[in-house]
Amino acid sequence: MDLIGLYPTWYEPGIGSGWVIGIIATVHVLFSHTAVGAAILFGVLAWIGARDNRPELIDFIRKYGLFLLVFSYILGSITGPGIWYSTTVGSPRGISALIHNFVWKWATEWVFFVIEVIGVYMLVYMAGKLDRFTYMKLAAIFAVTSYATMLAIVGILSFMMMPGMEEWKTEGGYLLGFYGDNTFAQLMIRTAFMFTMTAVVGGIVAAGLKDEAFKKWLLRRLAIVGGLSAIIGISLYPWYMNSLPEIAHLVAENRMPDYFTPSILIVLGAMLAYFAVTLIRPKFVTATVAGIATLAILVLGLWPGETIRESVRKPYIAGQYIYSNQVIGHDVPGMGVESEMPTLEKVGFKHAHIFWPEDQREIRRDNAAEVGRTLAITACANCHSLSETGIRPLKNYFPEEADIEGIKTYLTGALSTGNTMYMPRIPLKDDEAEALAVFIASLTDPEAVARYEAGDKTALLENRSDEEDK
Repeated sequence: MDLIGLYPTWYEPGIGSGWVIGIIATVHVLFSHTAVGAAILFGVLAWIGARDNRPELIDFIRKYGLFLLVFSYILGSITGPGIWYSTTVGSPRGISALIHNFVWKWATEWVFFVIEVIGVYMLVYMAGKLDRFTYMKLAAIFAVTSYATMLAIVGILSFMMMPGMEEWKTEGGYLLGFYGDNTFAQLMIRTAFMFTMTAVVGGIVAAGLKDEAFKKWLLRRLAIVGGLSAIIGISLYPWYMNSLPEIAHLVAENRMPDYFTPSILIVLGAMLAYFAVTLIRPKFVTATVAGIATLAILVLGLWPGETIRESVRKPYIAGQYIYSNQVIGHDVPGMGVESEMPTLEKVGFKHAHIFWPEDQREIRRDNAAEVGRTLAITACANCHSLSETGIRPLKNYFPEEADIEGIKTYLTGALSTGNTMYMPRIPLKDDEAEALAVFIASLTDPEAVARYEAGDKTALLENRSDEEDK
């Protein structure tokens, strides 16, 4: 049978499934990156504390670690599975591809994560109970294992953008898929900004210290770390962008809003100003001020950054062979993967999709709009919302005056042949293109469906060739 393994599509009509995943992931990035940065900070502070016999540094590690147990490890352990759940429902074949390519890499990351979680508990509850040199060794193990989790995850995230090496497509193997220019560029830029997050969140804990002299000393050093890491992070941005595939640059040039770059620079400037004030006047920093700065990083800094990373990855979800709508668009001989385009060209979505509604296998005038909606959910909804809100509303990509025939011409011409700027080729059958055109037209003209069902538009549904009828 000409079937492909597409799953039912998770359609969230309000903001779109993409934004649901994006919101959970952005919050998780704040928790996880702060934890990794803090782990390395703990290692450095424990070394200074052991070298100079400064028990106040060990006490700060204990307090910051106790804060992280809730901020990063408990909340992070909620949003982490939240990412797994939402992405598995929203992109099951994308997650499947990542697991098939990197199952042992993920298993390795989980081993390091278990050590990391045990480590933070030990740093919190063994502070003052171990001699300072043993405590320093424990902090060093915690720092190394924590950073190892980031390395593993960043390599997988990079594969979602593009395989590490071109040879992966013909030879397979997780090393060729994992390691590439984008892997290291993304790792370095994330490393830089994780210290910025660690410095800001650390200010929440440092602001509550009773020893004023130590608090000033610590806040100033956190400001230096945060400011320098922010500058280094933005200086790495050209390297990161140059490591992206050509299609990512095309998407960025044509789909990123004009205000995006200025807004990022404004946020960076505000962060540098915050660190400058902290360096000059540490008394300015209170737990409330540091908390507001943390929220500013989350909303104004992380959200745009994660948005652009996810946006420029389109139209792919993984490895530049699985499209965001879950269709496998290219052969990958090294992994034994074959394109599903020939099957769609042969029988269309309505006969290839296992979970397609049985009453929509045959398209008629009286059900064309409903079939078109099913097609839009299946083929378009992972990148475009079908309502006024959400990610890239589908109706905005067609002129308000566009009629069914005009929309169908585009769908059968540009979209079905791949003659677009960057969107994937979606080989719709003629009646499918017409049904989708009816639905798209109804988004701007609610009366379009009634006129169509009344027979006002000449349709190939009624004039198909004998061969097409067969």
